[in-house]
Amino acid sequence: MVSHPIQYYSPWFRWMSAHGWTLRVFFLWDFGVVKKTDREFGRELAWDVDLLSGYEHEFVPNAARDPGTHHLRGLNNPSLNHRIQQWKPDAILVFGYKYVSHLKLILSTDTPLIFRGDSHLLDVPAPRPLKRGLLRCLYARFSAITYVGLANRDYFRTFGVPEKKLFHVPHCVNAEHFVASESNRAQAVALKESLGLSGCKILLFAGKLIPKKQPRELLAAFLSTDVTTGDAALVFVGEGEELAALRQLAATRTDKLVRFLPFANQSEMPSRYLLANIFALPSRGPEETWGLAVNEAMHLGVPCLVSDRVGCQRDLVTDKETGWVFSVDTPDGLRDALHRAFADIDRDAEGFRQRVAARIAGYTYATATKGLALAVQHAVAPSGRVV
Repeated sequence: MVSHPIQYYSPWFRWMSAHGWTLRVFFLWDFGVVKKTDREFGRELAWDVDLLSGYEHEFVPNAARDPGTHHLRGLNNPSLNHRIQQWKPDAILVFGYKYVSHLKLILSTDTPLIFRGDSHLLDVPAPRPLKRGLLRCLYARFSAITYVGLANRDYFRTFGVPEKKLFHVPHCVNAEHFVASESNRAQAVALKESLGLSGCKILLFAGKLIPKKQPRELLAAFLSTDVTTGDAALVFVGEGEELAALRQLAATRTDKLVRFLPFANQSEMPSRYLLANIFALPSRGPEETWGLAVNEAMHLGVPCLVSDRVGCQRDLVTDKETGWVFSVDTPDGLRDALHRAFADIDRDAEGFRQRVAARIAGYTYATATKGLALAVQHAVAPSGRVV
């Protein structure tokens, strides 16, 4: 059960279906395949890759007055439980819990439940006793819990999930899409030339230009570094509420190379990552859960600079091995990390590329599916069912 077709998950469902799994995906909303406004990008959006073929699925009618994932009642699908039970599944994989339809299913079904979420406690206050108690009760309803990485695992342990119910199902993207093909490389070279950045080392930010991702702090840090002017550039790809302020700040320093590119859809993203020598995700949060853009960049061999509040940091980004890590609580931490990153790329670009490729190699749909299979086996075992 998933809120809507998501570019990271739909290829996984297709992969599972092609490798012997019998599954049906119940979508609760049609965002992603029908053009709708994305509140954080501030524009209408529909993904330009196939999100629906190759696996069995259905869209459950959503009765919400204001459909969406931005509030509790945004996913309200009265027929969901009946439709799922008609299919008679051995187990139900539930993505998230913060919506009416999710809670109704979690609290009422007798079918074994498996949970998937990517929350962590890296940038939120310690949970209050009431919330801690409620979530302990909620997670106790699940026969198995999948965790995407170490920070997510710590989160579930905080809310009382026993070790025996935890299964590692790493966060993945479609590795077959994020490849350095001849076409993607040619697009990147042409784009770099059009931006007047041939010969420059490029620091890339790609995503929603919103405060929690700290694009303004990234720009300020870049402008304050002593990297040789003309040798390094910062490129932003995306849109959002911070865009105007970023352009205004960049205009104050015409001696620094800063470029802005519009939102890029999925088919364009490989060429955008191939622009980069360094990819940055300096988020402070709250709720910068994992950072799947880091997976995407790493599949293309790009080392990443991230804050210590990004959920994937402990799993994917080891300082001076596969990228660079800074503490958001350290004054000038981001600026200093940028300085180290540009110096390291000058010295050992190929070494970083090789270490990045080795680290991300295990973050595939095949690996995730192996972990999910163990979770399903555990979930159905008490009832004597066999998968």
